[in-house]
Amino acid sequence: MPRLITHLSLYISLFLLFANCSNRQKTENNSFPELPVDKYTLDDILVRDPFILPDNSDSTYYLYCATSEPQDRPNGRHGVKMYKSKDLQKWTGPYLVYETPADSWANPGFGIWAPEVHQYNGKYYLFATQTNDKVLLGKDNGKRPPLTKRGTQIFVSDRPEGPFKAFANKSHTPEEWLALDGTLWIEDGTPYMVFCHEWVQITDGTMEYVPLKKDLSTTAGAPKTMFRATDAKWVKSNSNHEEGGYVTDGCFLYRTKTSELLMIWSSFGESGYAVASAISTSGKLEGPWVQNEDLIFSENGGHGMLFNTFDGKLMIALHYPNSGATPHTKLFELTDAGDHLVRKE
Repeated sequence: MPRLITHLSLYISLFLLFANCSNRQKTENNSFPELPVDKYTLDDILVRDPFILPDNSDSTYYLYCATSEPQDRPNGRHGVKMYKSKDLQKWTGPYLVYETPADSWANPGFGIWAPEVHQYNGKYYLFATQTNDKVLLGKDNGKRPPLTKRGTQIFVSDRPEGPFKAFANKSHTPEEWLALDGTLWIEDGTPYMVFCHEWVQITDGTMEYVPLKKDLSTTAGAPKTMFRATDAKWVKSNSNHEEGGYVTDGCFLYRTKTSELLMIWSSFGESGYAVASAISTSGKLEGPWVQNEDLIFSENGGHGMLFNTFDGKLMIALHYPNSGATPHTKLFELTDAGDHLVRKE
C-alpha cells in the first residue's frame, strides 16, 4: 500500500507539473487581449501602410496594420493587428499580434506606423515604426512636425500570428535620427534593413540601408545613403507644412524577372501622394540608383508593397486615399517589365 501511494503521488505531481507548463505556455502564447473577430472585405478595414504576407506553409494571406481604432486597444496601448484570408476577398480578424509594453522606449499612447512581417530563417519578424513624442531630438520651430524621437524596431515570433517580442528596449535605426518605414532585404546572404531618414529632420529625406546580425537582433554596421528624395524629378515639396521638405516613405525592394533590383517608394508628386520606383544599376543596395519618372500610382495613395499570389500574380498593396479619415487597402496586379513595373488597368 505505501508503494501504491508513492506511485499515485508521483503521477499526481507529474500531472500538475505538465498542466502548469501547458497553462504557462498558453498564457505566453496568448498574452495580448482578444479582439472581437468577424469577417470583412478590404473596403471594410481601416488601414494605412498595409502589408500582406503570403505564407506558403498554410496557404494563407496575412494582412498587418496598426491598431488605429480605439476598439483595437483594450489596454489603451497601441500595437499591431492582423487579418487573414485564403482568397484576398474575405478577411477574418482582427487578431492582436503586438502591443507596446508600458515600459517601452516608445510612447504606448502614440500610434505605430508601417508594420510589416517577413519570414526569414524559420521565424517571423515584425518591423514597426514607433515614436516617443515626449522626447525631442532638436528644437521645434513650429513650422514642421516636432522632432520627436522615432525609429523602426524589429520583433520576432515563431508564428505569423505572433505574439511578437522585442530583442531589446530600443529601436534598430539610429536613436538620434528620425527614422521610419524599415523593411528587410537579403543580399549575398546578409540581412539588411532599408529605411527612411525623415525629411522633418533633414529637409531632403533619404533612403538608407544598414546590415543586421544574422538573427536580426541588432545592426552590424553604420547606415549608408542610397538616394535622396530630390533625386527624383517628380517629387514635390510637402506643402502641408509652412516650412516644407521632400518626403521619402514606404520603401520596398524587389528582384525582377531579369534580376534587376528595384525599389518602390512613396513621396508627394503633382497629384498628391504617389508610388514610384527606382533601379540599382549595380544590382546591389549600394547603387547607384536611377529614378523611374513613370509613376506606378499617382492618385493620392501610396506606401506600397509587393507580393506574389499563390497562383503567381504579382500584386501591389497600398493605402487609398492618403488624405481623409477612411484609408483602406487597394490591390492592383502588376506586370514585371524587367527594368520597371507597370500597373494593369
